[in-house]
Amino acid sequence: MAVKHGLSWMVITDHGGPNHSKLNMERAYPELLQARKQFPQLLSFVGMEFNMPAMDHHTLMIPHTDRESQTLFDIENKWDKAEAYPTDKSRDTEEKALQTINYVKNMQGPKPIFMANHPARSAKGLGVYGADTPHELRNNNDAAPDIYVGFEGAPGHQAGGLNRDGSLDPKGSRGSYGSHPTYGGFDQMTARVGGLWDSMLGEGRRFWIVATSDSHVHYTDGGSDFWPGEYQKIYVKADKSYDDVLDGLRNGRTFVTSGDLISELDMSVAAGGKRVSLGETLKLGGAQDVTVTVKLRDPAGNNFHGENPAVSRVDLIVGDVTGKVASSQYDNDTNPSTKVEKRFKADSWKRDGEYITMTYTLKNVNKNMYLRLRGTNTDQLEPEADPKGENPWNDLWFYSNPVFIEF
Repeated sequence: MAVKHGLSWMVITDHGGPNHSKLNMERAYPELLQARKQFPQLLSFVGMEFNMPAMDHHTLMIPHTDRESQTLFDIENKWDKAEAYPTDKSRDTEEKALQTINYVKNMQGPKPIFMANHPARSAKGLGVYGADTPHELRNNNDAAPDIYVGFEGAPGHQAGGLNRDGSLDPKGSRGSYGSHPTYGGFDQMTARVGGLWDSMLGEGRRFWIVATSDSHVHYTDGGSDFWPGEYQKIYVKADKSYDDVLDGLRNGRTFVTSGDLISELDMSVAAGGKRVSLGETLKLGGAQDVTVTVKLRDPAGNNFHGENPAVSRVDLIVGDVTGKVASSQYDNDTNPSTKVEKRFKADSWKRDGEYITMTYTLKNVNKNMYLRLRGTNTDQLEPEADPKGENPWNDLWFYSNPVFIEF
């Protein structure tokens, strides 16, 4: 189904549980090797949905090596909080999470990456967090910034509002966010301008967002899920190789989109003869104008709902980078400097077939900052809280990871 829905790479992320590390190695891994032979056009990474101590699920993604199965076994067996039987509560602490990340950091060979899944799914309100808290995300990122690299901007389970026949279920929630909703399908930690993600970017953290399918049971079979790639995709600027795709994820050369709203995106940030793109840093020697050029592809074909959604607006979002906050402020979840700098609509961009280009100049840039993009097919100035029973195909968004400017 991943191949059918246009994916060129994916990561298998089955849930852990009691003694699951042995199952992963002896049963799941041989089947993955078989699948690689059957679908050679698909890069299929080894991984799992890791039960992070003291937190919610995390994607653990393993580099493609001859030891990939053993690497996964070693991490899961020693550190997954649900691995022990009987349950061992001592495995479920914040300190154990830091020990997990430090263990991975000190492993020999290419390093895996962690990304927090559905980080605000257990939140009770806007800014009222549950299993994943801002200080845990910061502490884990501090421990290994090239391993603990981000979180889901858009969770899976996006078909939660659909019945088997595709009609709307008035009790269903996108993302299975039952206590506090997603916003345009995105987690509140990402969707709120000037919110938690922006507060971390404002510290200069290279902390990236991803999107997943989290595909358990398809909605036509009574579940709340789409097939891999059917509704959400993450695009990585990389050669089609295991090493380069993982490197692109580790370094934020990525954007995410729902409903195949777009299929290409580039943000070029240029000044003084220098030019960078997503995930990169433009280093300037003094104050000067910075030119931002955005090029995207709004594909002409239909998506997997048989529709051809059109981009109605693209937002350029900017925020100041002021450095890391004191550890006593690690639960901070706002960046007051973040704002929508420019809203582009059809009258302010150029179209050439499927491609749309827009340009904007930031005048006399004289401080550290970051820039990121967001776009939609809706007329909402900000993504609105998703009501139960919403049709996800009518509320589509894309988000880029940022570009940094440093002096």
